[in-house]
Amino acid sequence: MTLLDISELTLDLPNGKRLLDGISLTVAEGETVGLVGESGSGKSLTARSVLGLLPSRATMGGSVQLLDQSVLDASRSELLSLRRTRASMIFQDPRAGINPMRTVGDHLTETMRLCEGRSAADAKAVAISLMEAVRLPRPEEHLKQYPHELSGGMLQRVMIAGALTSSPRLLICDEPTTALDVTTQAEIIGVLAEQRESRGMGMLFITHDLNLAAAICDRVYVMSAGRVEEQGDARQVFRNPQAAYTKRLVAATPTIVVARDTASAADAGTDAAGTSTSTATASAAIDGAAPASTEPMLSATGISKTYRRGKEPVRAVIDATIEIPRGGALGVVGESGSGKSTLARMIVGLEQADAGDIRIAGRERTSVPSSRVERLEHARSVQMVFQDPYLSLDPRITAGKAIEDALRLHRRLSTTDARSRVIELLEQVGLGDVHAQARPRTLSGGQRQRVAIARALAIEPDVLVMDEATSALDVSVQAQVLGVVEEIRRERGLTVLFISHDLAVVRRLCDETVVMKTGEIVERGRTIELLGNPQHAYTRLLIDSVPRPDWDLEAVAAEASELEDPVAQN
Repeated sequence: MTLLDISELTLDLPNGKRLLDGISLTVAEGETVGLVGESGSGKSLTARSVLGLLPSRATMGGSVQLLDQSVLDASRSELLSLRRTRASMIFQDPRAGINPMRTVGDHLTETMRLCEGRSAADAKAVAISLMEAVRLPRPEEHLKQYPHELSGGMLQRVMIAGALTSSPRLLICDEPTTALDVTTQAEIIGVLAEQRESRGMGMLFITHDLNLAAAICDRVYVMSAGRVEEQGDARQVFRNPQAAYTKRLVAATPTIVVARDTASAADAGTDAAGTSTSTATASAAIDGAAPASTEPMLSATGISKTYRRGKEPVRAVIDATIEIPRGGALGVVGESGSGKSTLARMIVGLEQADAGDIRIAGRERTSVPSSRVERLEHARSVQMVFQDPYLSLDPRITAGKAIEDALRLHRRLSTTDARSRVIELLEQVGLGDVHAQARPRTLSGGQRQRVAIARALAIEPDVLVMDEATSALDVSVQAQVLGVVEEIRRERGLTVLFISHDLAVVRRLCDETVVMKTGEIVERGRTIELLGNPQHAYTRLLIDSVPRPDWDLEAVAAEASELEDPVAQN
């Protein structure tokens, strides 16, 4: 049975700009259909049209049929009925969709009490059963809690439970796992799949993560600039893309699958998946420029940090030791709360370590700088790029001015020389003069992140710390940003500490990796070896939680079978 039928859908703004151009797609009962593409491709607009959530004064064309009822022609009361009984939506940020002043119980029971006429006791019972269905551990207790008392993954489950209160036939999921750890993402995807099977729902799943789409979707539609570029069976589209745009997306998507020929491929300059590896090229460039130094560029020995907030102290980092040679790249992976960001903040000087020793280029950097001179000196040795560039850039000044201010703070330059250097830095990260004149709000997420990198590199630090700096970027933009970092490593011998929960990105960029769990480093080693043959149970859990297409799993199984079969080896 066809639940959703969108035919030749168009959306035009009052200024004549067309945002959707002839979109056609269907979703059947029990089917998961993926909408993939980069930011601005029209994915979310297409999904919102199903519920009548459209820009004001927009002109619509074509048709949207939800269970044989027209959405575009529906009255307000009919739209409310559709949203209450036929289709529900889960948004990317659960905290943006729930009132922080009201309890989880209020959120889950309100519709049942006010729209369905259920008693408070009946609504509470249904809410508890839904919370059990999405595998929340303590439903009764959670009903009394406020949103800020729950983790991101737990709150997303609350939002799923809320979307299921009306027993929808169609569930629309708009990037519901983008910012979650791989283990939490795996749990959420498992919950959604379980509910789809038990209820016979159809799902329209929006994502820019092609690995995730390939792992969970039956069919996919690839969108770009408001159009469908390609559509079909997920396996067929991703294994044999026909459209040039789809080919670019697939090529830009990193993978953690490690085959036996990885080492030889790396020697040739690419990994087994065809993505470039910076290890050999960066090391060669550094060794060719100067004799290798025996002293690491960054060393942190036995550092610890405990926060004493509330009744129980929280041991954020416990006796951690890391080293990165000049020009090297070290990945730090683990779930939220593992201590990754606290480790980074101590190295940058934003937090004071309780114990241990931090050295950068042989200089002691353990203490938080107290004077202006010390702060400037520390900043010249290590810079940090944060996860959200919009929060780290001043919205009142242009991108060029932000970089220029950093330059002139650390170096004596004339206005002309400073502005010339700004353009050089922007060009180095793939931007130009036009972007120098733009304020952050007018730039895309990828452009803002490249501005943040240019600003961090302006003073030529010894070490660049990147804290989840690519986690929310589209795959093509992410590939561009990583390419910039790899090129600067080759050219300057830049040393990188890369913090991420995306193991595929870590595999592409980092020579070595450490795995953190509840403040401790539980495993370390060369990235390719660690991902290919993890020794610690927690590392195996992280790797197993990464979404992978079934053909990747088949390749891994075949590889393992061949290694175990001496006949096959011969």
